[in-house]
Amino acid sequence: MTSTITRRLVGAVAAVGLAATGTFATASIATAEVGTGNAAAAAVSAQATQNFGLTTTEAKILQAKLLKKFGYTGKKYPGKIDGKLGPNSWKAFQVYLKKSYGYGGKIDGDPGKNTIKALQRLLKAKVGAKLTVDGIAGPKTQAAFRKYAKSLAR
Repeated sequence: MTSTITRRLVGAVAAVGLAATGTFATASIATAEVGTGNAAAAAVSAQATQNFGLTTTEAKILQAKLLKKFGYTGKKYPGKIDGKLGPNSWKAFQVYLKKSYGYGGKIDGDPGKNTIKALQRLLKAKVGAKLTVDGIAGPKTQAAFRKYAKSLAR
């Protein structure tokens, strides 16, 4: 029974990861021991990469800039410059977005709707993107994000 639950949870995490990002990054699965007469318990934690259209190289450029500005790979945001924008990358980026682009949410590493709205404001200001600030990382937002990351390399 535990293996059936585990297979279903892994499938669910994979589906959520694919739906959210178009790629499946990582997931950790923890299953509880099943005792006789006890219900099975399981916990799933997905650490999805949210690059929003950036290539690995472009994401590395952004992470290097975050390192310079906010100590991205230091104690506060212990991330790696690996081209995968995971929770630590987004925490550092949220700090930047909070300072100048109206991000008012928690510094939680979740690039949700409020983070994307602040990102869209940054993209309008920095690369002149003609975007609607709607919190959706659609094709225009992704193209502007790539343009912004490339501009950081100069």
